[in-house]
Amino acid sequence: SNRTYAGRLMATYNSGMKKNGLAYSISGSRRWAKQGYIDGTLYDAFSLYGALEYRLDKKHTVLLTGVFASNRRGRSSAITEEVFDLVGKKYNPYWGEQDGKIRNSRERKIAEPILMFNHFYQSEKFSLNSGVAYQFGTNARSRLGYYNAPNPDPTYYRYLPSFYINSPIGANFISANSAKDGFIQNPQMDWATIYTANSQEKAAYVLYDDVADDRQLTLNSTANLIITEELQADFGFTLKKLASNNYAKIHDLMGADFHEDVDPFSNTQNDVNGVTKKGNGQIFNYHYQVEATHLEGSAQFRYSDIKWSAFVAANYSSDKYQRDGLFQNQRFLEDSFGKSEEVPLANYGVKSGFTYKLTGRHWLSAHTAYLTRPPVLQNVFINPRENNQVVPDINNEKVSTLDLNYYMRLPKLTGRFTGFYTRFQNTTDINFFFVDAGVGSDFVQEVLTDLDKLHMGVELGLEFQVSSMVKLSAVAAIGKYLYASDPFVSINFDTAGAEEDFINPDGKVDLGVANLKDYKLAQGPQKAFAFGVEYRDPKYWWADATANYLANNYANISTITRTQSFYLDPETGAPFPDATQENVDKLLEQKPLENFYLLNLVGGKSWLKGGKYISVFASINNVFDAVFRTGGYEQSRNGNFGQLQQDNLSGTPSFAPKYWYGYGRTYFLNFAFSF
Repeated sequence: SNRTYAGRLMATYNSGMKKNGLAYSISGSRRWAKQGYIDGTLYDAFSLYGALEYRLDKKHTVLLTGVFASNRRGRSSAITEEVFDLVGKKYNPYWGEQDGKIRNSRERKIAEPILMFNHFYQSEKFSLNSGVAYQFGTNARSRLGYYNAPNPDPTYYRYLPSFYINSPIGANFISANSAKDGFIQNPQMDWATIYTANSQEKAAYVLYDDVADDRQLTLNSTANLIITEELQADFGFTLKKLASNNYAKIHDLMGADFHEDVDPFSNTQNDVNGVTKKGNGQIFNYHYQVEATHLEGSAQFRYSDIKWSAFVAANYSSDKYQRDGLFQNQRFLEDSFGKSEEVPLANYGVKSGFTYKLTGRHWLSAHTAYLTRPPVLQNVFINPRENNQVVPDINNEKVSTLDLNYYMRLPKLTGRFTGFYTRFQNTTDINFFFVDAGVGSDFVQEVLTDLDKLHMGVELGLEFQVSSMVKLSAVAAIGKYLYASDPFVSINFDTAGAEEDFINPDGKVDLGVANLKDYKLAQGPQKAFAFGVEYRDPKYWWADATANYLANNYANISTITRTQSFYLDPETGAPFPDATQENVDKLLEQKPLENFYLLNLVGGKSWLKGGKYISVFASINNVFDAVFRTGGYEQSRNGNFGQLQQDNLSGTPSFAPKYWYGYGRTYFLNFAFSF
């Protein structure tokens, strides 16, 4: 393949059930690539799987399962349209050559084994499935830190032509052309310069890993009871306990003797009680643990007869979160070290549904649910790397959903039509970025509360069997995914602080509501249409062609630019004179990404020779090598009207939205042999 990985080998052996009641399966795979479709994205992964089953008797079975998967891969970055125009869609700024080899500064490494033990009990009217699982291991993401040294990212805004074109003192096209030529000639990370800068004792650059060492224990039990021929009941119980150890670890000092663990913006220590000089393999910057407990019980009743089937279910859950800081941060002396307050959250949910058979070929179904659920762990603590602060008055998220379905199954035509509506209420979201806003400039944590989102739409799927060999399919999905409220926004300043006239003593600024309602969500294409033709030959080969049209895709918007702080001049604290609503709306208009077409081809053939099965599968995606954006996001650095307006005057802003681009023409070829 020429996609994420270039090659894969996989082998699996199944013993089958032995006379003594034992059966086992083992499997192993290896995937690799010096680089994937995107430049500089190495791929190095392997996985092992094993399962041992033992049937004690006709009613009892036990199963032991183990999975170990190690994955190391190079990451890539979203890029602005300016960078795309200069170097193309495969460009990735995270890598550069060192000693003739590709070295990516941002790799992700995951190695989290899972062990599971299950017991199955099956009788005529009752079944019970109970299990225990333990997952442990490491999830690490590397990055290159720089300390009182130039930003090593070749796409840093000061290195690009737009920096000179958008200068507040006037455009400098000579410098812009020089920057353009320099970037095109040397678009990748310069590892040699980084090592030269680290030739002194104290490191100017540090390659480090953001690490999460997780240990999670899960207990689960599900019971099924047949009360009558028409009525059945299901009961469930789950307990999860997570202990997550989070820290930054120096991976490579790249020639320096030590790293000084001091925040360069405020000259404060990250670990007051520890040593300042840190070396390879040592923890620095931040270190904390998080404990999370989830307890849930559920019950469901199901009814079915010739015409009807229906169910009703309910669940109740309890969650607890707590942070334990292992570094005392000088910027947050009072609430960075030790345990935070415990955050308890209780939730419940109810759901029901029915299916009604109009005839044997036509039936209707509907499902509805109302539930509450806790915010994800990442949206509970405002800045867990540095302090124990919890989102004030944190709320559970509320979800209301309904879907209606019509199915038909005719001799040659089958289809489904669905309408759905889901509303998410009281959502909490936390974002991290550097901003120049009307209330100050700093690295901030942006906290959104009382955020509502709406998903609604219709879907249609049809299959028509033209003949025993030819089948046609058509799919349409039209959705509306948008923000359904104006959330409350606050920002917490990290190190540099803000003007005292605007900032609270605790470093928090309440920005009021953000005008997000009716902006589109970045959920992928909100319109999708596909038409396919499949041919299956009696001689066991087949081919399929699918044409796709995808539309109404949007980049994620910046929230802080939709607050009243956007109107304020940071120099005076007063609104910009020309920040009229008309000018602001024009500047912040959300435009969809380009619509695009894709043609995908797949095919295969199989042979049965002497009881042995051979198959070949091949696919080509994006046959015409279309260029398209899969998503993106607005940058939040220009958090006030004056800066954003100035940045956009030339038509090539320095802080334009960043986009991810889809793969061009790709192929995949798979050969399998079973015996």
